[in-house]
Amino acid sequence: MARTIELDTAADGVAVLRLNRPDRLNAINEVMQGELRQALDALTADRAVRAVVLTGAGRGFCSGIDVRDFGAGMLDAGDPAIDRMRFQEAMTALPRAIRALPQPVIAAVNGPCVGAGLALCLAADIRICSAAATFGNAAILLGLSGAEMGMSYHLPRIVGTSVAADWMLTGRTVTAEEADRRGLVSQIVEPGGLLARAVELAGHVAGLAPLGVELTKRALQVNTDAASLDAALELENRNQVLSHATDDAAARRQTWTAK
Repeated sequence: MARTIELDTAADGVAVLRLNRPDRLNAINEVMQGELRQALDALTADRAVRAVVLTGAGRGFCSGIDVRDFGAGMLDAGDPAIDRMRFQEAMTALPRAIRALPQPVIAAVNGPCVGAGLALCLAADIRICSAAATFGNAAILLGLSGAEMGMSYHLPRIVGTSVAADWMLTGRTVTAEEADRRGLVSQIVEPGGLLARAVELAGHVAGLAPLGVELTKRALQVNTDAASLDAALELENRNQVLSHATDDAAARRQTWTAK
């Protein structure tokens, strides 16, 4: 059986994590759920990887949970609520694991990015997309809550509360152009050049001082919810002192000043 997750080295320090069910637009089934967790655990422990590109095989990024062919773990409408809670917790572990990676994650959205796929995308640190990409929150269209898998936390912080409410309450399809205009992605790339651009961007990040990069990622995450400017400055000041004391930083400063 082909693996539902591919993990490759694309450049020095850069790993490409590819969702690999192209015949189903990379919809998440039970096997993919488990293999994705394993891959994320492996990346967490791999200090040679300094940046990660997350993308999908074929013409889609991820079309959400495969409700038609998920596997034995899919629940029926009549199953107890406690079982539904456990299912939700298992799914939400995926974006949490992406966010918790020590390496910055660049989501390269190559096509439809829907539901659980959108949740994975939102958990990344940087998002770029092809001109063919589309985004959507599909749960609301199925009679469910549009707030799932961290979407009600991440999306308002990225695009603002009003835009997030529009997308989450209507479930409408969002084009690459609108995603760029609203700040969901930082750039649009022609489809044929998306992966190369993502790897290039990841390679640039991977070439920087690892501790400085990781502390920057963590500060962005923590200070988005900082109680005050003083609290944010306290964390930033600590991080600067820690990173300044490394041999890597000293060597880079010497190189910079010699230019």
